Amino acid sequence: VQLQASGGGLVQPGGSLRLSCAASGLTFSGYTLGWFRQPPGKEREFVAAIRRPGASSKYAMSVNGRFEVSRDNSKNTVHLQMNSLRPEDTAVYYCAAAPGFPITSMLSSSQIYNYWGQGTLVTVSS
Repeated sequence: VQLQASGGGLVQPGGSLRLSCAASGLTFSGYTLGWFRQPPGKEREFVAAIRRPGASSKYAMSVNGRFEVSRDNSKNTVHLQMNSLRPEDTAVYYCAAAPGFPITSMLSSSQIYNYWGQGTLVTVSS
């Protein structure tokens, strides 16, 4: 199983970025996809997760209303559209896959995700 994250880079405050994560080696449609991030010097934290297409997603309070997670099962890809970026969004962003469709309260727990990508760095700075 491989999860390949891409799309990170340097962006000014208020700008936007779209992260992508391409998955291979798993039955993509049967997995919940999540995004986590690790800011410099801090612990990894939950960002967003999506279950089936069309199902409700879950977001961390810090990104709710600014970020949007989506998935394309035909391309085995999950995206994270990040708008109104702030310096505190600076982090390495990781995508992850969890089998099945856990209940909403579990989506933010890193323990349910058994596959992880390598991370992509997002830097928000002027």
